Amino acid sequence: MQMPSNRWFRGILMFGAALVAGGVLAGCRGQLSESPPIHPNPNMDFQKRYDPQEPSTFFSDGRAMRKPVAGTVARPPHSVKGKTFVKNDPHLYTGMVNGKFANKLPKQIKLTDALLKRGQNRYNIFCTACHGKTGNGKGVVTLYSSGINPRNFHEVRTIALGQIYSAMFKGAGTMKPYNSQLTVEDRWAVAAYVRALQLTRKSFASR
Repeated sequence: MQMPSNRWFRGILMFGAALVAGGVLAGCRGQLSESPPIHPNPNMDFQKRYDPQEPSTFFSDGRAMRKPVAGTVARPPHSVKGKTFVKNDPHLYTGMVNGKFANKLPKQIKLTDALLKRGQNRYNIFCTACHGKTGNGKGVVTLYSSGINPRNFHEVRTIALGQIYSAMFKGAGTMKPYNSQLTVEDRWAVAAYVRALQLTRKSFASR
């Protein structure tokens, strides 16, 4: 009787091992485990909070979602130096008067050295990357992207002050609004500083 070759025998062993390995892997799919899964960043997923509509055992009515406290007064999301102004002042909040962009500061915002310094500070933080330190529209981002064309403020010196404010309030072109980063006063401060940049360049050009 002829014995099977070693090659044939090894093939049978490998085939059997593959079947066993496949069975083991298949048995692991969907199998429950009492061990907790690895969670690299659990702090955002497992906060001590209630989800919307989730019941609560703390409150007697069993609701986690609560109504505002009696007597709560709605407050605008922005304030000027800690004072809250009503939102029916379009000049202050939108930069517009009678449907047109205003060309002066609102009565609540006073043109002072402190306002311009604040505007310079906010401009340097939020605006120079695109518009450049001098407002010439050649910020550092233009060195790396040909699709970004920031406004050169010295080419639009007649633009209304309210329109500069509005660009930060609503956004303009591909520029997104900055109303979450800049308060009402900061937006007007930046607008005033941009106007100062325009006037500075104009004074040099006229010499």
